[in-house]
Amino acid sequence: MRRLLPVAFVMLLPFATHAEVTVRAYDLPRGGGSPHDVAVGVDGAVWYTAQRVGKLGRLDPATGKVELVQLGEGSAPHGVIIGPDGAPWVTDSGTNAIVRVDPRTRAVRQWPLPEASGYANLNTATFDKRGRIWFTGQRGVYGRLDPKTGDMRVWDAPRGRGPYGIATTPDGSVYYASLAGSHIARIDLDTGAATLIEPPTRGQGARRVWSDSKGRIWVSEWNSGNVSRYDPKTAEWRTWRLPGERPRAYAVYVDDRDMVWLSDFGANAVVSFDPEREKFETFPSDRRGANVRQILGRPGEVWAPESGADRLVVYRTR
Repeated sequence: MRRLLPVAFVMLLPFATHAEVTVRAYDLPRGGGSPHDVAVGVDGAVWYTAQRVGKLGRLDPATGKVELVQLGEGSAPHGVIIGPDGAPWVTDSGTNAIVRVDPRTRAVRQWPLPEASGYANLNTATFDKRGRIWFTGQRGVYGRLDPKTGDMRVWDAPRGRGPYGIATTPDGSVYYASLAGSHIARIDLDTGAATLIEPPTRGQGARRVWSDSKGRIWVSEWNSGNVSRYDPKTAEWRTWRLPGERPRAYAVYVDDRDMVWLSDFGANAVVSFDPEREKFETFPSDRRGANVRQILGRPGEVWAPESGADRLVVYRTR
């Protein structure tokens, strides 16, 4: 079993693509753990949502120092991404708002959802190429905020509750996954209408989505334990089952080399997948119930928040 070592140590692991992977773990401080989502800033700082304590954390990977930003009363931040302005943007399920934290001053600004839309159980977000942020709510909604004007729109999902992961492709298209609805959908960026796309496995529990460099959509399937790929150009699907007896695919992320990374709750591991060779590589955690709920990164780095182990783990490839 590959062990994750404390912050002061690293290790080199062979990788299926003949690359080396350096794994490093950063323990988080008391009162700033339970990381749900993570995002890497333009300066290399790593932002994460400390969901249980209503804070946004900032890790300096060079020193291991963590700074915590209080997001406000009732906050329960779920997702975090880096916007085109270089700031971390948060989907806050506790305050039912989209939140921006100034990376320099740490000032917090909120855009609450319209009262008429009700509680959304906000999950994740993505920016389109027009500078607007799109978001999902598991209660059965998805929406859009234009930060320049403050205009916010919220739509009911075609099949009700379930919208979870969301991502933007290189050509600017936006897709979301519906966990309860077991499908993905493409959003019309002008009208907001969602077109449903059915994966080949029924009841698969599509949880998160990500795009590769060719605009193909990768889907982590929670119920089936599969990872699937949808090609919008051909409308064709490919499906692979994760290794092990009872895989549970939660997060999915495609890195700059078009390698696919997933978290597997069944194996308590992060898993990489090489689509060209159709080979999986498993990186088990050395702590029980690590529970990686999201994966994100930048060229050469893949970050995984271990929500059950109160730490962040980075997989550096070369």
